[in-house]
Amino acid sequence: MAGPASRRRWRRLAALALLLALAPGPPEAWAGQAPRPAERGPPVRLFTEEELARYGGEEEDQPIYMAVKGVVFDVTSGKEFYGRGAPYNALTGKDSTRGVAKMSLDPADLTHDTAGLTAEELKSLDNVFTKVYKAKYPIVGYTARRILNEDGSPNLDFKPEDQPHFDTKDEF
Repeated sequence: MAGPASRRRWRRLAALALLLALAPGPPEAWAGQAPRPAERGPPVRLFTEEELARYGGEEEDQPIYMAVKGVVFDVTSGKEFYGRGAPYNALTGKDSTRGVAKMSLDPADLTHDTAGLTAEELKSLDNVFTKVYKAKYPIVGYTARRILNEDGSPNLDFKPEDQPHFDTKDEF
């Protein structure tokens, strides 16, 4: 079990990785882009697997979260689908990317792992990710796995989802 100092170090490393990934490009890259009006939502945060598991819909007074492609969504508004005893409750409290791609609730598919998925399954994943989850549910965070590589180094391929309320100064 990691102690408080270890958790603080991990959070600082995650914060550094996030800041590096969010560093803006050159101003000329912004030309022609209209700024989006700022909407305020809950702050975006990083979730370990253990933290995400706390939001599986078992407790009535807790929000219900699930992750797809490392993006954590608040699916509480879909409680009839994701709440305790609901048809898709198995997807909550974890990164269920593979299950969403395969349209499967098999426990073996309820993982972030996309290795071996077919081109059709990957296309389905992108479609559901964009047209269902990003369109319907607010993003509340990211899984640590999306931000950091296995060795703890920053994932340079990380691109935060385009959400108007995402603001790193709220997080750190």
